[in-house]
Amino acid sequence: MIDKRFKIANKIFKSRLIVGTGKYKSFSECAKAIKTSGADIVTVAVRRVNISNKNKARLMDYIDPKKITYLPNTAGCFTAEDAIRTLRLAREIGGWKLVKLEVLGDKKNLFPEMIETLRSTELLTKEGFKVMVYCTDDLIMTKKLEDVGACAIMPLGAPIGSGIGIQNKTNIALIKEQSSVPVIVDAGVGTASDATIAMELGCDGVLLNTAIAEAKNPVLMAEAMKHAVIAGRKAFKAGRMQKRQYASASSPQNNLI
Repeated sequence: MIDKRFKIANKIFKSRLIVGTGKYKSFSECAKAIKTSGADIVTVAVRRVNISNKNKARLMDYIDPKKITYLPNTAGCFTAEDAIRTLRLAREIGGWKLVKLEVLGDKKNLFPEMIETLRSTELLTKEGFKVMVYCTDDLIMTKKLEDVGACAIMPLGAPIGSGIGIQNKTNIALIKEQSSVPVIVDAGVGTASDATIAMELGCDGVLLNTAIAEAKNPVLMAEAMKHAVIAGRKAFKAGRMQKRQYASASSPQNNLI
């Protein structure tokens, strides 16, 4: 079966894996991991990563924004105003309009504040931004996000940086079923099997950071994630076998010698 290409806001990407640029030991390690992952898109925390001060090491000195799509995000923002201000700054620095919005509601669990997120999405869309939105797995809210212009829905699989895997498979599958824009699992992935599960649910992509950056060997884990996403997508497209309560012999039972 021919797979549909991965398209966000009318732009086509080869890889369905999106990788963050935070928590690495160095920009050099980050660049090696991202190259190995095969990712076309990297997220950039505008408030935390140096992308403007030419007197210090900058991310773009290691990852060429002409070859890899930068996805500025609003990590660390707790109000719509902060998030909007941050993304306007990103647009001034790099001309970026494709952005990742996250408006957090609590410093302990880093869950999205959905009222502020919805308001931000609508305002940013009206300003011409193409907004990929980090959100909860609430089916009603994700539909509202799409209605106000979100170009991608990004439900969390578990708390950011927890690495405990996809905890809400049913809701994520239902969000995918109802959405007409890409659905990308964002947060909670800890190892390659988690990324595969996200893709087997039918999601269009996976975004992760800590799972690679905090691995004992980040570059090797980046390679594992690359193959995990590909495997999960192929498994979804292939269609899994029916689950059964009882055994079913794998060899013929008739005309035995």
